[in-house]
Amino acid sequence: MAFMYYRAADSGHKDVYAALPLINNERMRLDSQTPFIPTYVKRSVTRSSDPAQAYASRVQGRQILLENPARESKAKKEREEKRARRASERARKATGSSSKNESRKRGTWKLRKEETKFDLYLPLHSLWLGYMSELLSLIPQPAAPSADPASAMPGAAGMHAKLIKADFHGSIVTVRQSKNPCLVGLSGIVIHETENAFKVITRKDELKMLPKQNSIFVFAIPLYATPALPPAPSTTGSSKTILDMPHIEFELYGNHFCYRAAERAGRKFKHKETIEL
Repeated sequence: MAFMYYRAADSGHKDVYAALPLINNERMRLDSQTPFIPTYVKRSVTRSSDPAQAYASRVQGRQILLENPARESKAKKEREEKRARRASERARKATGSSSKNESRKRGTWKLRKEETKFDLYLPLHSLWLGYMSELLSLIPQPAAPSADPASAMPGAAGMHAKLIKADFHGSIVTVRQSKNPCLVGLSGIVIHETENAFKVITRKDELKMLPKQNSIFVFAIPLYATPALPPAPSTTGSSKTILDMPHIEFELYGNHFCYRAAERAGRKFKHKETIEL
């Protein structure tokens, strides 16, 4: 690297853009023995009594930022965010899944009248019983009926952490208390759970929406392990559910349960005081 020193042009020169001539037609040569920065700092620092000491204490061996680093523009960040959203949309469409808005437009969860039959969802309920048996590691039912069924009841403390993250599609929930008296006593098989409500099919073949807010629900799990097999068709018109076999009942406070099923699976719940209705 070479640097050239110039002298000022004569004041009487008319062309201010003309190149300045070299001083003595010489160039300053720099090498590893006389690098540019130490030489420049030592020559430029005139207020210090010892320029060499000032260079050694403040400059030597340090990284000095000579200009502001390049910052990403806001427009560039927005373009990257749009690109990421498009990539996620393409990945979602490739898997065949649909968003909440698309499901609403397509009417995915709108059932026709002939589809709102309680017996149609008994196989789903039977699968849920097998899912609960496997999740809670329930013991099989003994051949001889026990005189004290409470002795076969598993510990409730270990079940709470699993039940609060479990999937309730196929379970039978009943409204025990609610600020809306019209909801009290409604019961049915859960066919769709959203963040704020349960959609159930009642025994009267009606589709009901049960809001979670300000409601207390009751659901039952089997006392003994139940195989996840579809129920045999009944000729008498009666259908067997969890309520027709030995079971354990739990209360579910809807105010503490306003989450989607997928969100509950990875959420850490903390103990909260019960909120009375």
